[in-house]
Amino acid sequence: MDGYAVKAPEVEQHAMFKVIGESAAGHRFDGTAGAGQAVRIFTGAPVPQGADFVVIQEDVSRSGDLITITNEPGDNHNIRPAGGDFEDGQTVSAPRVLTPADIALLAAMNIPAVTVTRRPDIALISTGDELVMPGEDPGPDQIIASNTFGLKAMLEAAGARARILPIARDTESSLKMAFSLAGGADLAVTIGGASVGDHDLVGKVAADLGMERSFYKVAMRPGKPLMAGRLNSGAMVGLPGNPVSAMVCGALFLVPMVKSMLGLGAEAAEPLNATLAGPVTKNGPRQHYMRARIEGGRLTAFDNQDSSLLTVLAAANALLIRPPHDPARAAGETVRYLPL
Repeated sequence: MDGYAVKAPEVEQHAMFKVIGESAAGHRFDGTAGAGQAVRIFTGAPVPQGADFVVIQEDVSRSGDLITITNEPGDNHNIRPAGGDFEDGQTVSAPRVLTPADIALLAAMNIPAVTVTRRPDIALISTGDELVMPGEDPGPDQIIASNTFGLKAMLEAAGARARILPIARDTESSLKMAFSLAGGADLAVTIGGASVGDHDLVGKVAADLGMERSFYKVAMRPGKPLMAGRLNSGAMVGLPGNPVSAMVCGALFLVPMVKSMLGLGAEAAEPLNATLAGPVTKNGPRQHYMRARIEGGRLTAFDNQDSSLLTVLAAANALLIRPPHDPARAAGETVRYLPL
């Protein structure tokens, strides 16, 4: 604090001291404060030897080299002890995502560099003759490619570096070119073309390029036509093309993959509990991740769960988890959900 450093036993209202020097930040007072003596001190300055109390300047009047404590000084010594923040040998635990506060602490600990994990490189490939990029003028049979942009934002928020590759058309040559551009990526993600239609060529082309497929199709909605495996030196995931399906699968599958690549563990997010604000009908044979809104601990599922509706996803902040064949649920029942 800005004030005067003195001996604590001498501190009382109306006490007088002689000022013998000054201590400023980066410029200590080299002498020792004795009985009846004070050292002018400023915020951040080392406390002089012999002093153990700083009377703030608002409680003091000064005349020449003499000061008088004019106000009740209180019990706070206004001194921060050396080593009060951390001790020699104290560590910052890892693995962890370094926050701004962590980096400030490391710098304060005089640690100029730390070993970190490289951000995973993820290549995003939208597929389909119907797609055009945002800003272009879509023809009567075309739509705007949206999934890659939402996934890029999601994956980069999780700690990856995601690059959007040119749209792959519904030909084997175009898909092979897209995969070649994804070369060297830790994870190649295709969006669309992973189903079983005549124009869904992702699975065939990936297999021709040497993909070792781990699985194809998941008993969930939205997002049933999902495939994953290894392609060359990296992982490969084929997401469904429906916008909500791609985004939900990204949250459920891709984000945990990124965390695993970062060394933060491969565990998926732990579901939370909430109270249903309104009833929901019985569920079918696939696990359903319903877009919902949670407010004040009460969860409301949106009525329209069509997997093309990004407006509903944008309004949601949770996914209500409905197990396969889950019966109808009434308002007030406890359900599980994942925050978005």
